[in-house]
Amino acid sequence: MATLYTQQSKNIEKTWLLMAVFLAVVIGVGYFLSYYYQNSVILYFAIIFAVVMNFVSYLFSDKIVTKLAGAKEVKREEYFDLYNIVENLAITAGLPKPKIYIITDPAPNAFATGRNPAHAVVCVTTGLLSILDKAELEGVISHEISHIGNNDILLSTVAAVLVGFISILANMFTHSLFFGGRRSNDREGNGNGIIMAIGIILMILSPIIATLIQLAISRKREYLADASGALLTRYPEGLASALQKIGNYAQPLAHQSEAIAHLYIADPKGKTSRIKNLFMTHPPITDRIKALLNK
Repeated sequence: MATLYTQQSKNIEKTWLLMAVFLAVVIGVGYFLSYYYQNSVILYFAIIFAVVMNFVSYLFSDKIVTKLAGAKEVKREEYFDLYNIVENLAITAGLPKPKIYIITDPAPNAFATGRNPAHAVVCVTTGLLSILDKAELEGVISHEISHIGNNDILLSTVAAVLVGFISILANMFTHSLFFGGRRSNDREGNGNGIIMAIGIILMILSPIIATLIQLAISRKREYLADASGALLTRYPEGLASALQKIGNYAQPLAHQSEAIAHLYIADPKGKTSRIKNLFMTHPPITDRIKALLNK
């Protein structure tokens, strides 16, 4: 039977696998670009880039994510009640107190990030603080603390950084197609032309592929964090009520990045259509509430 410790171990294994896949993808992109622009230096740059970005994403992922989210670290005297809740739940979970960040935004949301419990961050929006009572806020924080305890944050944060850089590479290449690029080569055969066409299609579609990578991380980690958070507070109704309020707020976060959408407790894009739900990084809030309340 799966336990918290086997889940932590699996998340660490998935993180290393993700880094290996990223390394292979970037080298593959580098090979294609070096072929496309007829410049072998691009391939060597891609290899160095992939290795460096793996290193950076591991060591500095929390700083990168909070920057992308537009979050700022706050002190105890600024948000005394929030500090106490985070500190008490961290102690209960047997974890170091994470740093606390705030996003100034009316949309209620929250996320946790960092490479391990000793370098973790819990971030909430001002909108979340304004609409939740104490029990509901404890429910949300317990969910984020559980992500830290389950080692979800390592996997999810590395994914956010690496997928973000893959999207940047794709955008740079796509812009180069419209604003000047490789000169045509009349000596190319049909085989080379087919390879070229496939490569261009893959580069243009890479943002969608990046989204699928995020989905592959699994929506199940949200259910696990919900269940772990409910065990931490012994009051699943608090988190269920908080999710209900968050789900009722239709407006998206004003400042958001696709690369880190899967980190939030709820989709930062707000309510979406049924078609868009197929590509959501989170399970439906109604299903999560039913699971918490055993309905």
